[in-house]
Amino acid sequence: MTETASRPTLEAVAARAGVSRATASRVVNGGDGVREPLVERVRQAVEELGYVPNQAARSLVTRRHDAVAVVIAEPETRVFADPFFALQLRGISKELTAHDSQLVLLLTEGRDDHSRVGRYLAGGHVDGALVFSLHLDDPLPGLVQRAGVPTVFGGRPGWSDGTRDAVYVDSDNRGGARTAVRHLVSLGRTRIAHITGPLDQTSAADRRDGFRDVMPDADPRLIVESDFTPAGGERAMRELLDWCPDLDAVFAANDLTASGALRVLRERGRRVPEDVAVVGFDDMLPVAEQTDPPLTTVRQDIEEMGRLMARLLLGVVDPAVAPAGGAPATVVLPTTLVRRASA
Repeated sequence: MTETASRPTLEAVAARAGVSRATASRVVNGGDGVREPLVERVRQAVEELGYVPNQAARSLVTRRHDAVAVVIAEPETRVFADPFFALQLRGISKELTAHDSQLVLLLTEGRDDHSRVGRYLAGGHVDGALVFSLHLDDPLPGLVQRAGVPTVFGGRPGWSDGTRDAVYVDSDNRGGARTAVRHLVSLGRTRIAHITGPLDQTSAADRRDGFRDVMPDADPRLIVESDFTPAGGERAMRELLDWCPDLDAVFAANDLTASGALRVLRERGRRVPEDVAVVGFDDMLPVAEQTDPPLTTVRQDIEEMGRLMARLLLGVVDPAVAPAGGAPATVVLPTTLVRRASA
């Protein structure tokens, strides 16, 4: 049996640097009031000894945990199958890493998970929370509010609990939808259908409203609710073709839905875009560039949304990170139309 080497202590760092334990602690924990030569000696001692601060002890001094909870109100089967979440998490992770903070991922598979997440957030494990993909009846906003942790939401607030002063980041969903439908109109299409996302999410409701802004007199049967998945797009497209076989355009609420719709159109012998033009929403390159044909879509910067969510939260947690004049409570990113072969 080999003997494990003892872990270097703060006292050992102080002794190596020739300073008091209090001085070493202030340097390690980012405190002020230590002369630069002493700071350099402590840092050199930390490097030489391989000292790693005890996070629990450090939290007592700094009142910081250097960890942020990312709460996604979706089951893991959806989160790991949808590239939207991977892009948003990448943006969040990059920003947190740049500020030496850890990402703690929390998913909600069912109602029992909500109380677990609430207890975790209230337990003092993290500095704040990033919460997104919420549904209108979701209890998470109220649980987060009661937990008392700084929070930034992804998406326009539309929930009944805990949103009066919500800080959030979103894209111009309604404006992007208008752009998509106007493009279809400009192509001479007149029988334009819309496959929505789940309408208990504000992003889907806003995109549906954008469709209605341009097509106020559209037959309600040309609007079919779906769930932001390829299978949902397939089901909705079959329903639309059964009712309106002569439709000539489809605006799908996201790229995954559009990919399912394209498969059904191909099965039914409809040429895209000659017979039916299709526009999606998101511009997720793993999807939009690989559909047949490549997908015309509305681009939102998903990774940037995640990065901005993390930056806003870090600005609340640590005023030194906040921009001059304070962080805004609302950020709505613009959207643009990306034209490919489907429309």
